[in-house]
Amino acid sequence: MPQHAQITRVCRDCDGFATAAITTGTRRPDGSRAILRVTCSSCNGTGRTAPAGVVRAGR
Repeated sequence: MPQHAQITRVCRDCDGFATAAITTGTRRPDGSRAILRVTCSSCNGTGRTAPAGVVRAGR
């Protein structure tokens, strides 16, 4: 009997790639590159979004 996979909600801003490593182009004294790690501000670095809740309008 086939198993159904759970649907994971991927962040629409980062497409699941929540952290990016960006090189600055400079080198440290030991010869390695200086790298900045930047996380997605929408999902706070998780790569997933929470399911949309029920919105109630009016009274």
